[in-house]
Amino acid sequence: MALFMTNIIDALGTLLVNFYSLSLESAPFLVLGLVIAGLIKAWVPTESVAKQLGGSGIWPITKAALIGAPLPLCSCSVIPVTLGIHRSGASKGSTVSFLVATPETGADSIAISYALLGPFMAIIRPISAISSAIFAGLIVSLSKDKQEGGSDTQHSDVVADVCCESKEEAEQSCCSSDNHSSAKVAPVTAGVVNEMVHKTLSGLRYAFTDIFNNMVFWLFIGLFFAAMVKTFVPVSFLQQWGSGLGAMIVMVIVGVPMYICATASTPMAAGFLLAGLSPGTVLVFLLAGPATNMATLAIVKKELGSYALFAYLCGIVISAIGFGLLVDQLVVSWNINILAQIDGTHEMLNPWLEGVTGLLLLVLALRYGAGVLKKYTYA
Repeated sequence: MALFMTNIIDALGTLLVNFYSLSLESAPFLVLGLVIAGLIKAWVPTESVAKQLGGSGIWPITKAALIGAPLPLCSCSVIPVTLGIHRSGASKGSTVSFLVATPETGADSIAISYALLGPFMAIIRPISAISSAIFAGLIVSLSKDKQEGGSDTQHSDVVADVCCESKEEAEQSCCSSDNHSSAKVAPVTAGVVNEMVHKTLSGLRYAFTDIFNNMVFWLFIGLFFAAMVKTFVPVSFLQQWGSGLGAMIVMVIVGVPMYICATASTPMAAGFLLAGLSPGTVLVFLLAGPATNMATLAIVKKELGSYALFAYLCGIVISAIGFGLLVDQLVVSWNINILAQIDGTHEMLNPWLEGVTGLLLLVLALRYGAGVLKKYTYA
C-alpha cells in the first residue's frame, strides 16, 4: 500500500513538472503571438475586409483565405464577421474561404505551433489551412442554393443559441461583432503619433484581454492533456495505428463537432504527437477542429443554404485528410524527425524569458479566473 501511494505521488509530481515545463516552453511564443494579433487587430479593420471579397472566381476566394488567415478570430468570434462580409456582397465561396482560414490559423497559433510542434509543423500548418480554405470555397462556389437567411435578428438569435449561453452574453462576448470590429480609437488631439500609440495600445489591450480570455480555458485543458500524455503514455503506444486513413477519419470525427480555437488545439496536438500519432494525423485534427463546430455549421446552413453546408463539410474533410496524407509522405520522404525538432526548439528558449512571459500569462489567467468566479458568485 505504501509503495502504491509512493508511485501515485511520484506520478502526480511528474505530471505537474511536465505541465509546468510545457507551459513555460509555450509562454514566450504565445505572448509573441498575442502581440502580433493585437497589432493586426489595431491596424487591419475587419469592416474593410468585405470590400476586397466581392466578385466571382478563384481570386476573391484566394484573397479571402489570405486575408482571413492572420486575423485573430476564433471559430466562434469569426461568425458575426463572416455574416457581415457575406451581407456586404462577398460571394458564397469567398465567405466560406474566410470562414475556414480565419479560425484554422493565426499569428498566435503559428507562434505556439513553433514552440510545441516544431518548425516543420509551424510552416505546414498555415499553408494547409489557406489551401484547405481555398478548396472549400471553390466547392461551395458551386452551390445552387437560394439565400436561406432570415433577418438580422434571426441570425443574432442563432448565434446566441449555438455559441453563447444567452443573447445578452452574445452581445458582450466573443460572439458579438462589435467586440471584433476594428479597435475603437478615442479622439486624440496630440497629433498622429499619439493616435498611432493609442490605436496600438487598444489592439494590444484587446489581445491580452478578449483574445486571451476566449482561449485560456481550452489552452489549460490542452496543456494538461499534453502533460498527461507525456507522463503516462509511452511514445510507441499509438504508433501501430496512429497513422493512415483510418486514424485520420477518427480525427475528423473528433474534431468536427468540437469547439476549440487554433491556439488552444496546439497543446492537444503536441500530446497526440508525443503519444505516437503521425504528423499528418495530427494535422487533420488541427485543420478540422478549429474550422468547425456546431455554431459554425448552424450559421452556414442558415446563411448559405443546405447544399453549401454539405459542400463546406466535404471541402474541410477532403482537404484535411488530403494534406494529412501528404504530410506523412513528406515526413517519410524527407526523413523529418518531428520529435527531435520539438526538442531542438525547446533548447533555444531563454529560461529568463520563459519565466517572465510565463508569469505574465499566469497573472492574466488568475485575473480572468477571478472575474469568472465573481460573476457566478453574484449571479
